[in-house]
Amino acid sequence: QLIEQKRYWIYQSLAEWKDLNSTRVLREFRSGEGFLYLGSSYRLSLVQDQEEPLVLKNGRFSLRRSFVEKGEHEAKRAFQSFYSSRGLERFERRTRHFAPLVGVKVRSVVVKDLGYRWASCSPDGSIRFHWRAMMAPPKIIDYVVLHELCHLHHRDHNDAFWNEVDKVMPDYQERKTWLRNNGAALDV
Repeated sequence: QLIEQKRYWIYQSLAEWKDLNSTRVLREFRSGEGFLYLGSSYRLSLVQDQEEPLVLKNGRFSLRRSFVEKGEHEAKRAFQSFYSSRGLERFERRTRHFAPLVGVKVRSVVVKDLGYRWASCSPDGSIRFHWRAMMAPPKIIDYVVLHELCHLHHRDHNDAFWNEVDKVMPDYQERKTWLRNNGAALDV
């Protein structure tokens, strides 16, 4: 009976999920495949001799071939580590930029896998960002940062929250829509 009552909502949610995931791209860890970083696509080269597992140089990602030979999981971990380390520096810098504009103090910034969320924050001022966000263009990353900082004032997405976002980023709706429409493609 409960399922029957919620039938419309279930079908609507499934259709929305399908639409949101229609941009998902399945990437293969082979030379020539494109991987995103800061909104741009870079071709992958598999290399034998390289100290770091994954580097971005000369407009290409270079991945140590042994990571692919160990399996897809190891290759994904190399990308995740790359995005996390680059992300920490960028998220800290952009947080320092936006925090005074929002009027908040941030205790810590962490980059990790957050499942289906782009970021989260705690009332104590700790902010966590998903490493996948580093695949998005810089202006989208700025939106994610500002969004979380505004949650330090307003825990939910009420009108006061969106007014806070709008004060600093009047084009936030465009960025929010971009993330909603393209977010599923931001994965390795």
